[in-house]
Amino acid sequence: MPSGVVGRAWGGRILGSPLGRGGAALLAGALPALAFPAPGLWWFAYVALVPLLLLIRSAGTGRRAALDGWLGGAGYMLAVHHWLMPSLHVFIVVLAALLGLLWAPWGLLVSRLLRGPVSGARVVAAVIVVPCGWLMIEAVRSWEGLGGPWGLLGASQWQVPPALRLASVGGVWLVSLLVVAVNTALALLLTAPAARAAAVATLVAGAVAVGAVWVWAPRPEPSGTARIAVVQPGVIEGPGSVQRRFARSEELTRSLAGRDLDLVVWGESSVGADPVRRPDVTARIAALSRLVGADVLVNVDARQTDASGRTGIFKSAVLVGPQGLTGDRYDKMRLVPFGEYIPARSALGWATSMGKAAGEDRLRGTGPVTMTPPGAHGLRIGPLVCFESAFPDMSRRLTRDGARLLIAQSSTSSFQHGWAPGQHASLGALRAAENGRPMVHATLTGVSAVYGPQGQRVGSPLGTDTSGAAVYGVPLARGTTLYVRLGDWPLYGALGVLAAFCAFEGLRAVRGRGEPEPAGAVAPAGGARSEGSTGTAAETPAETAETAETAPQ
Repeated sequence: MPSGVVGRAWGGRILGSPLGRGGAALLAGALPALAFPAPGLWWFAYVALVPLLLLIRSAGTGRRAALDGWLGGAGYMLAVHHWLMPSLHVFIVVLAALLGLLWAPWGLLVSRLLRGPVSGARVVAAVIVVPCGWLMIEAVRSWEGLGGPWGLLGASQWQVPPALRLASVGGVWLVSLLVVAVNTALALLLTAPAARAAAVATLVAGAVAVGAVWVWAPRPEPSGTARIAVVQPGVIEGPGSVQRRFARSEELTRSLAGRDLDLVVWGESSVGADPVRRPDVTARIAALSRLVGADVLVNVDARQTDASGRTGIFKSAVLVGPQGLTGDRYDKMRLVPFGEYIPARSALGWATSMGKAAGEDRLRGTGPVTMTPPGAHGLRIGPLVCFESAFPDMSRRLTRDGARLLIAQSSTSSFQHGWAPGQHASLGALRAAENGRPMVHATLTGVSAVYGPQGQRVGSPLGTDTSGAAVYGVPLARGTTLYVRLGDWPLYGALGVLAAFCAFEGLRAVRGRGEPEPAGAVAPAGGARSEGSTGTAAETPAETAETAETAPQ
């Protein structure tokens, strides 16, 4: 028997089994994770969704298509968050399964548009509507309470200059739309021979649109350079690690004396004591500021009291100058679910017994803050803490508030040997390109990296095996990107497209029920009626069943 026939037989047997098909959906959904760091196969993102699209297309019923979509989404969530397993253990599977439900309606949408005879008009509709459905999933799961926008598909293109230019126009959302549209067009090329010309035309139109953005979208205007030092103490564990980390950060900062700096940045949780209650700690940092001739932006992870009188554990970016505390402080607003607080702790508090979930909820800050270090020649900075750099709206707000330099203080030391450090650092490129502002991503243990106002990397990053300090000549820029001006317009556009599609489908269904059935007429799988078509009594039920399977659920 020819090998091709054997392969198809085995494939049919696997997909014909509920267990085998479910495993295939999980695997197909996980494939796009390879486009993110650490594998970093950015080009793979443009084909990685094709297997899942084809699998959903082959679903025999709407229920099966929704199930394939759910399992594919769960596989995607598991793959892009697998590094959380040491912290959440088996609970990550539960979270992936719950978030995967967001892909069930998308599975129905894919089945409706890709299954059956596909015309040129259907190709165009699919290439527009299917990516809009994906984008709505990304928008919903970007809510902090559902884990935040980690692993947005567009973020895999952080080192691709044309994609970064798109981000300056419509944020990471526009890049996600492009990636899913290319996958959809390729899936149609493989399955719709009669409409391949239309599929190729959509790919060409997308390439032309990206080229137009490259040429005509506003670019940041250079406006000088700031000398920023990043201090990364490296992995320090065991008894007294907080004090030893602080001492190592002091040592590294002293080595920066005489380097003509504008600012020194330490990573997240670099100070483990409230500098107000511990003036000795503040004095040590102030002495460093005098030595290097620049303010020091540290990050405090300790029990503190904020301006409103609340007392609890805050994660705070605190600016210290030669005379001590400058009064500039930003308290982290968006906390990591389970890592820094337990959602609905009364019901889910048991999660603390299964991993490294937060034993005590951190308190949230009340609003964004911009700071102007006195010795930085008027340089206004916008601080973010940890995974806040994943939220496009936060850096956009800081830019609109006047920040000329975005700074993210982070610590991924709990996930040192996984993909998380590289993925986290790569987000800085997207935020820089979206806002036309440079971004410094400073960590305790790596990866620390700096990006220019177009998302380009500045200097060499400090990897996870590095304990050291580095000085970067960070290019500054002025001007406003279209994303800063217009905000998340791709999300609203996608919502409008989906609303129009649903209205069209609903209207067509109403009209179809109101028309008398012509004798001998047969409804093809695509849902459109073929005039003059006939069929035998034996053929009609099969065609009717096919129509029911492909109708909107």
